Amino acid sequence: MATDTPPPPAGATGTLPSEDAVRAALSRVNDPEIHRPITDLGMVKSVEIAPDGTVAVGVYLTIQGCPMRDSITANVTDAVRAVPGVTGVRVELDVMSDEQRKELATSLRGGQAEREVPFAKPGSLTRVYAVASGKGGVGKSSVTVNLAAAMARDGLKVGVVDADIYGHSVPRMLGTDARPTQVENMIMPPSAHGVKVISIGMFTPGNAPVVWRGPMLHRALQQFLADVYWGDLDVLLLDLPPGTGDIAISVAQLVPGAEILVVTTPQQAAAEVAERAGSIAVQTHQKIVGVVENMAGLPCPHCGEMVDVFGSGGGKRVAEGLTRTTGAEVPVLGTIPIDVRLREGGDEGKPVVLSDPDSPAGAALRGVASSLSGRARGLAGMSLGLTPSNKF
Repeated sequence: MATDTPPPPAGATGTLPSEDAVRAALSRVNDPEIHRPITDLGMVKSVEIAPDGTVAVGVYLTIQGCPMRDSITANVTDAVRAVPGVTGVRVELDVMSDEQRKELATSLRGGQAEREVPFAKPGSLTRVYAVASGKGGVGKSSVTVNLAAAMARDGLKVGVVDADIYGHSVPRMLGTDARPTQVENMIMPPSAHGVKVISIGMFTPGNAPVVWRGPMLHRALQQFLADVYWGDLDVLLLDLPPGTGDIAISVAQLVPGAEILVVTTPQQAAAEVAERAGSIAVQTHQKIVGVVENMAGLPCPHCGEMVDVFGSGGGKRVAEGLTRTTGAEVPVLGTIPIDVRLREGGDEGKPVVLSDPDSPAGAALRGVASSLSGRARGLAGMSLGLTPSNKF
């Protein structure tokens, strides 16, 4: 005798979601630190669909106690809940094995197990700018942070290396106290205002000083460049310590294609030292992309007239001196006026190019960022894919 078979339970739309649809939704969830789909990273452990439309998703975290676990759980839940037919979502977290982490690290390096500086490869399309100054206190870090934030706001993928090991200040200026996550021997840098950043201050307790000699400084910079997973950056900025010491030499060795951006103030003494710092490019065979004159006058709060607190023309003198020394034209890319909002933005972790982009300092810094980001990468060191012919 024929019996009626009850219809299978279904989700809210009357049809159970398919596993393919759920995995397609998961492919749109990016890991918050690596910024790539969790499906590409091998982080999806399992997908199980219950008869009532409830979906259980197993997710591998890269490390135990991952700081991004709550964010990953929320993003997976939101993505899967949007699939037609899903009535509920349950996310079950697990941790990758040592072997899985090794495979992930190798995959992120493009199949290369050996650690290498990606920006030193001939085929790298990342523009690398080493921001240098002759002496401290000229606002080099403020310029670096604001240029990075302005470029990121314009849609570029930007990273910053706080290479001033002794005087690290970039994390505070970008408003982050996040710690990097380590996957095997690869470091995932935190982001702030759309900028990936790494600093020795993220690895030291409190405000402890760093007391290292030259070889340790070189190794730290090498790790920042080779062990950190930067992804596909458009621009990498290195905030160098003042002067022409170990770090400046290490940058030339590790990233020979890096271009130097010199920051100075109008003051004669600062300009002379800045020119000396820029002249290192002659010995390291690097290009000087330009000069930025910071603290270039203070607008009078009453009449608006510019007061030359530190003198005037320092940036122009540095550019002219470096042009003579290097034999190549070195332009003044911008003059940044003294602006209380620039200092406040650094203290509060809100770069002025974001908090007050139309202020005099904000507008000047955005102009410098625009001129740097709009430059095309040169062909020096790149393979053109040409084969010589014997036919002449």
